[in-house]
Amino acid sequence: MFANLDLNQIVVMIVPLLFAVTIHEVAHGYIALRRGDNTALLAGRLTLNPIKHLDFVGSLLLPLILHLTASPIIFGYAKPVPVNFSNFRDYRKSTIYVASAGVLANFTLAIVSGVLFQAIAHFQWLWNGSIFKPFIMDFYHMLFYSVVINLVLAIFNLIPIPPLDGSKILAMFLPAGLRLHYARMERFGMIIIIFLLLTNLVGKFMSFFLTPILNILIGR
Repeated sequence: MFANLDLNQIVVMIVPLLFAVTIHEVAHGYIALRRGDNTALLAGRLTLNPIKHLDFVGSLLLPLILHLTASPIIFGYAKPVPVNFSNFRDYRKSTIYVASAGVLANFTLAIVSGVLFQAIAHFQWLWNGSIFKPFIMDFYHMLFYSVVINLVLAIFNLIPIPPLDGSKILAMFLPAGLRLHYARMERFGMIIIIFLLLTNLVGKFMSFFLTPILNILIGR
């Protein structure tokens, strides 16, 4: 299994993954701070240093396994930024803002990466014969993976299954009684997500949105 291990390719994929999950978590913490909760700040999590956000399984082991098993999608996650929702000035609105922040950050990063990806492709004639071509090609591939990874993170987190961000957004639009029952699903959330992954229902859902957006961003 490790015979075909391409360290350069792994680095090219892992770097945008680490940046994507870091931006996602920092966005949650920053908006929480703006809405009155400084828990993430006090925990030292409002930093772009990925080491502060790394989860060994989610940020390193899982992406590596997906790559080695030839998975079509490289996916990972970081340690969730701590948020004390009771500190919010406006609980409902602030929860929606904080839950949406990570998703919006990933969509923004995907768009920026897509623009740079297409710019490099457009001006290929400038660097094609350059001594810097290997470095530019690595950066080019990083941008491609950045688009894919950020779109996957954004769309996946919008799935309304606790504890994903989409569930927190949906919960704020539910009646108080129903919201409580919905929140109790969180104990089974990962089991449900794993089941949906194994049955490929999540893959079909994500592909429906991912493919057209990806084609636009990479200029297909």
